[in-house]
Amino acid sequence: MEFIYYFGEVFTPMAFMLLLGGTIGGLILGATPGLSPTMAVALLIPFTFRLEPAHGLILLGAAYTSTVAGGAVSAILLKIPGAPANIATTLDGHTMATQGRGAEALQLSFLSSAAGGIFGVLLLIFLTPMLAKWALAFGPSHLFWLAILGVTVIGTLDTNSVVKGLLSGCMGMWLATIGFDDIMGAQRFIVHPSLAGGISIVPALIGLFAIPQVLAMFARGRQPAGSDVIAVQKHPIGKAMREVIRRWRALSIGTAIGSIIGLIPGIGGQIAGLVAYDQAKKFSPERQKFGKGHSEGVIAAESANNAMVGPSLVPLLTLSVPGSPTAAVLLGGLLIHGIFPGSDLFDNHPDVAWTFINSMLIGQVLMCIFGLYVAGLAARVAQVPQYVMAAVVLGLAVFGSYSVQNSMGDVYVMAALGIGMFFLERFGFTAAPLVLGLILGPIAEANFTQGSMIADATDGRFSYFFGGTLNIALILIVIASVAYSAWMEVLQRRQDRADQTKEAKA
Repeated sequence: MEFIYYFGEVFTPMAFMLLLGGTIGGLILGATPGLSPTMAVALLIPFTFRLEPAHGLILLGAAYTSTVAGGAVSAILLKIPGAPANIATTLDGHTMATQGRGAEALQLSFLSSAAGGIFGVLLLIFLTPMLAKWALAFGPSHLFWLAILGVTVIGTLDTNSVVKGLLSGCMGMWLATIGFDDIMGAQRFIVHPSLAGGISIVPALIGLFAIPQVLAMFARGRQPAGSDVIAVQKHPIGKAMREVIRRWRALSIGTAIGSIIGLIPGIGGQIAGLVAYDQAKKFSPERQKFGKGHSEGVIAAESANNAMVGPSLVPLLTLSVPGSPTAAVLLGGLLIHGIFPGSDLFDNHPDVAWTFINSMLIGQVLMCIFGLYVAGLAARVAQVPQYVMAAVVLGLAVFGSYSVQNSMGDVYVMAALGIGMFFLERFGFTAAPLVLGLILGPIAEANFTQGSMIADATDGRFSYFFGGTLNIALILIVIASVAYSAWMEVLQRRQDRADQTKEAKA
């Protein structure tokens, strides 16, 4: 119950102001199509440089939580998911809006998001310290395989192609080698003076996530969005609360599934929302109403995608393995402040860890309260022309990249990586595995070098890296992760071919 002693830190003026700002800003960003939680957190990282580590994490955590929930606004009103996690919400949420029940759908989404999110953060509170103590058993060889596992998990699950996902992770690990070798001092791939110190995490995050979206927005230009904004009608909040309680089955299913999926690294909120929606439909006595504006569909989907937020941080804080692409960006935020997640996080930095986690618990309540009031504003933000939003995001990207070291070199790196990622996305590559490779590459290299020194003085490298129960278990998990993803890709392609054959016959 150590976390109780740090609750007061959340309510200090500075911390609470950042929590409010991150929550309200995240809701507005989440409601804007194209601005994902990962991109929102990446853009905010430069603003945390001058802040204390705990305060910086409060801002990032609040933005993460509220952006996921805020995505329901555009999903319901525009039928455009604000984030991939809100895909399932469109199935019934937008139908409710077209039926004149837009306010009800928004209220149900924020109430169920808060319920699922609070449960998920409670899991984070009680599971993380326990797993952190277990993480003490990890040595250099185990940390090396964990870094490889992190790359393979995200790489195989965040893209439609296992090969392309793994290649993205490898490209990220290669980018991590640019600059001077920390141990030997050798120059590696320094083609420009700005690369002498390596690629800074922040410009890389901004470039890889924000710039492709900016270029896509500019490409769409002044073309009409093709969707009509539906007015948000008044609806009693008490009635919405009673509806959530009455639909306890859907709320329970969504919360449970979201929490379980959140604990599995790399799955993501979109999977949680879709699986919860499917299971709620199967167990509902009114399953024929799903897809026609049924409240259970909104409740199940939104409780699931917010319930996974807290558990997705458990592997990050204990084993340095991000549970989601956004958690990978948060890992970068931790490293910038000199905090390495793992067993020593709660021993050496308990104030930072517990203040951050407690802020996420309070943030869920604030997200629900402000969400109901920000909905109308967020709906108007969603109508901002793409070219205007692109200009604003581009300005923030340049400012954020330059502010890292007051160097135009970082801006050039950001632009180069962003333009490169824009074209790579056209070939099916994604940014998340590449970013994670960039972040985990130095960790893998450092632990491999340290492990090699130990191995050379003992039993040899093969025995050190491939022997021992824990090493073998981690290697098997890496292989199983790749094999499972490859098999699912094969099944999906077979299903796609079968669907195409049916359509051709029809």
